[in-house]
Amino acid sequence: MVISGARKGIGRFLCEHYLASGWRVIGCSRNDSDLQHPNYCHVQLDISDESAVTRMMLGIGTSHGRLDALLNNAGVASMNHFLLTPGKTAQKLMQTNYLGTFLLSREAARLMRAHKSGRIINFSSVAAPLNLEGEAAYAASKAAVGKLTEVLARELAAFNITVNAVGPGPIATDLIRNVPKGKIEQLLARQPIRKMSQLADVSNVTDFFLKSESDCITGQTIFLGGVS
Repeated sequence: MVISGARKGIGRFLCEHYLASGWRVIGCSRNDSDLQHPNYCHVQLDISDESAVTRMMLGIGTSHGRLDALLNNAGVASMNHFLLTPGKTAQKLMQTNYLGTFLLSREAARLMRAHKSGRIINFSSVAAPLNLEGEAAYAASKAAVGKLTEVLARELAAFNITVNAVGPGPIATDLIRNVPKGKIEQLLARQPIRKMSQLADVSNVTDFFLKSESDCITGQTIFLGGVS
């Protein structure tokens, strides 16, 4: 299993969760990790760097012979009015949230198709369907991930590779550390379930997508807290 954005937050939690469940996990992030486990390996890279992603996946193919699951957790966020958002900020959001997911998924699928099986789980956000003010670039990048999920589900079905997504609501991680409390409360007020998501809520969804019994579930996004 490969988990991106593995150094902290949701990614670190998922690494520990799946290591405890008996998976062999390869994590990646821009910075090194202090996670120590006999079944864990960490790769330091920028997921928007195509050559770096390709090298990592080729190394996995050489060392392990196969890849069973990819969790595209890595992501960055920025909250600002559209008129005050620098182009560089929008570019970074798209490169990490969308392009990184695209590149990792492409290279992972190339390994998975050799064994005619695999699970790709992308990370969207409630920011996309809720059209949150101040998150135009972020919501757009996550909407792109949602559409990518749907198209890849069709393109990879012939190889028995499922592609789904989880869309967390606000979770107490560094990603929302600088978001004003009032903004978080406004977001929660727009969800049917008006409470912060927990890390275990995320793993509950990823566990479901990874189950062998879920081999007919693809192209779906589950949003935590609801979006209606």
